[in-house]
This record gives sequence, C-alpha cells and structure tokens, in this order.
Amino acid sequence: MMRNADPELSLFPADCRLFEDSFSAENTYRVSGQNIIIHQYYCANLGVSASVWDSALHLCQFFEKESLDLSGKRIIELGAGTGLVGIVAARLDNLLLSSGAQVTITDLPLALAQIQSNVECNTPLSGWPSVAPAVLPLSWGRDHDSFSSSWEFVLGADIVYMPETFPLLLDTLAHLCKDGAVVLLASPMRREHGTQDFYNTVLPQMFKVELVQRDPESNINIYKATLR
Repeated sequence: MMRNADPELSLFPADCRLFEDSFSAENTYRVSGQNIIIHQYYCANLGVSASVWDSALHLCQFFEKESLDLSGKRIIELGAGTGLVGIVAARLDNLLLSSGAQVTITDLPLALAQIQSNVECNTPLSGWPSVAPAVLPLSWGRDHDSFSSSWEFVLGADIVYMPETFPLLLDTLAHLCKDGAVVLLASPMRREHGTQDFYNTVLPQMFKVELVQRDPESNINIYKATLR
C-alpha cells in the first residue's frame, strides 16, 4: 500500500488506505510482441477497475492477429481500468517504427491515478512515437459531449456487464462515433450480466454490429461496430 505525507500527491484518496486488505501488485504482460508492466492497486474504491481482465488481453492480441494499422490514428479507450489496452495501442506503433497513434484513455475519476501510473512506467526508452496517451475522466451518458467525435477507433474491454449502464454506454458510443469511428469491444459473454442482449438488441439500435472473433474456451467475443 502506498503512503505519502502530502495528500495532494497520494496515488488515491486517503479513505482508500483505511482498508486493511488494500495492496498493490505489479505484473508484466507479453502482448502484441512487447512487455507491458501493469501496476494494480487493489482497494475498496477501485473494485473491478484494479484488475487486468482476460478480455483486455484478447483485444490486445487481436490487434496483432489482424495486423491492425493504428499508426497516426486517433483512439479512445472507455472504462480502461488499468489502461492496458490503450497503452498497447499507443506502443504498438513504436514497435512497428511508424507514426504514433494519438491515444486517450478514460475511466471514472477514481481509476485515473492508476492509469496514469501505468502510462508513465510504460514510456518507451525512445519516448512515445507521437505523444504520451492522455488520461481523462469520462462518465458515460453524462460528460461525453465534452469529448470530440473525430475518433478513428473506440476501444473497450469487459465494459459490458451492468445492464443499467447500457443506455449510457450506447449514448456515449453514438457521440464518439459521429465521424465514422470503428468500435472494437471485447466481452466475456456472461448470461447473468445480459451481455448478449447488449450486442443483440441494445447496440444494434444505432450500430451495425459484427462478431469478428469468438473464443469458445474463454467465452470471450470481440465485436466490431459502426454507427448506422
């Protein structure tokens, strides 16, 4: 657990440190041909945002498998948690020695310090090929209008699991994709969370939806969507 004498510089608000089971962990993930170091800060405030979920790894591997050209693209990640997907998207271009993607990584405010920490510790020795990923707060359905609509990719991993947020997510995706962005979402297909209903019923209300990868063993699907 991290402590700092100055509350302004603390990684998380003071109440995060009240829980005896709070702890941090560091793991290295080999994805898309590179090693990414991820710090995960487990405490009651962060909840599920502290973990690297398998769907994030699947989405990163999908970039490599499909040889997606992300060079020079404007990319935004939603519900980033640890920031793994956005960091890989930004560093992938450095690996390929092409112009860098302009990546914005978003989540609720409490997760931003963890994401920023991971962005900083994964800065390439030669520097980011374009600019370092921006880390910004984004609450679906509330403040998406303060974000541009001129993205080329909108990414999300394991963000479809609370049915009450589905309309908010749909509104946010629709705003971000007004200028033709491609949405890539990786999800465990949990029946109890209504995930299939989101992709079969909710998302198609405004988007053309295509299943682009299915992993029966892990029960993780990757969907591609474009605004109608």
